[in-house]
Amino acid sequence: MLRYANAARWQGAIRDNRPRPSGLDPYKPYPERRFAEGCTSITGLHGELVAEQAPVAYGMVRAHIAALRGALSAAPPRPPTVRQLTGWITRHPTTLTDEDRAGLKDVLARCPELNTAAGHVRDFGEILTDRLGSTLPTWIDAVDASRLPRLTGFALHLRRDLNAVTAGLTLGECLPVVRRIRR
Repeated sequence: MLRYANAARWQGAIRDNRPRPSGLDPYKPYPERRFAEGCTSITGLHGELVAEQAPVAYGMVRAHIAALRGALSAAPPRPPTVRQLTGWITRHPTTLTDEDRAGLKDVLARCPELNTAAGHVRDFGEILTDRLGSTLPTWIDAVDASRLPRLTGFALHLRRDLNAVTAGLTLGECLPVVRRIRR
């Protein structure tokens, strides 16, 4: 209260909220480096500093590590999971949200092999949806040329039964007609 009484003006009664120097300041690079290396134990870091004869209190280390953890929460978002990414690639593009579309675009821009695989998956989806069995050999050749192991294996199995797969897609076009004829 004396501070208010001795102040000539109201501005003189306000304290500066600048952070005061800490006893940890000269030693901050060490816990920051260890934290970046993956050592996040406050007790462990405090013990290491004390072993190095640093005059620091446990609370100082705890507060600094809490600030470092807060900085981590401001880090960029985590990458999508395999399940999310698979869903983005295999779902019809019109069913994706704007956020999903942006996430997929970002991931595909970073990985050319995944971008190629996603293109093949999209093309295969169109072949199935539009029942374009006649374009399947061209798709298989494109997949073989890309040399993506899992898709190449899938294409190899399609090629082994190409007549059956193509007939199944073509028959699918005829099924509504066949059902109407049977009635």
